[in-house]
Amino acid sequence: MLEAQLALDRAGFSSGSMDGQFGPQTRAALRAFQSREGLKPTGGLDSETQARLQLTVPPLVTYTVTSNDLARLQPLSTTWLGKSQQGALDYESILELVAERSHAHPILIRRLNPDLNWTNLTAGTPVQVLNVGAPAFRSKAAWVTIHLAGKTLQAFDAGTNLLAHFPCSIAQRVEKRPTGELNVVAAAANPNYTFDPEVFPESAEARQLKTKLILPPGPNNPVGSAWVSLNRPGYGIHGTAKPEDVGRTESHGCFRLSNWNAELLLKLVSLGTPVLVVE
Repeated sequence: MLEAQLALDRAGFSSGSMDGQFGPQTRAALRAFQSREGLKPTGGLDSETQARLQLTVPPLVTYTVTSNDLARLQPLSTTWLGKSQQGALDYESILELVAERSHAHPILIRRLNPDLNWTNLTAGTPVQVLNVGAPAFRSKAAWVTIHLAGKTLQAFDAGTNLLAHFPCSIAQRVEKRPTGELNVVAAAANPNYTFDPEVFPESAEARQLKTKLILPPGPNNPVGSAWVSLNRPGYGIHGTAKPEDVGRTESHGCFRLSNWNAELLLKLVSLGTPVLVVE
């Protein structure tokens, strides 16, 4: 199953943080891939689907931890004010860095490297990781569809061909879920984040703060490493600090992808690209 997840990911059909398990996000990615390939969309890994998901590269490669990797690591403040005072919101651990770079769940990376002590890695340490690669998209997206019920985002070309499929988190409150046609009005890689205490009434700290805060960029920024702004105030599609939770948790209103899928979306959309939000 892990090789199938990897082949899907390399084709632009993400099952989220890859874990080698046959869960609902993997089934959804398989159904999307099968539909694109003209196969019966069962969500199962039948022989014909498996034949079209044959890898042409080794599934695993060795990544060597660098001194630059170690220099990036930093503890994250537990408060909004503290985060706003940091220089960046970067990775907290080598495990987090390696897992995100290989689109994998941290548990899988641990399983692939059973003898490593993750709290004491040094530069030069070899780590087994998934052999991910950027999909070769044929064109830009003509439009994007977000399915609220399925918690998925899909991009299509002008010929209605499915280009990409990503798991997506949606707003927890129904009234925060816009439906209908929206449009892309801006996009940014490595964005900062404006913390508005009024958006987080459940936070005791937010209730005490009297002003908005600017949080610096980084993969652990609340909107992750990519932001696609939509033509509805405060709404966008973005990355996340916790990619393994995408599709399994719900946001305050925006549409949340893993950082690597949000970065792919940046390459697919343009200003004005329609985003259709359907039930």
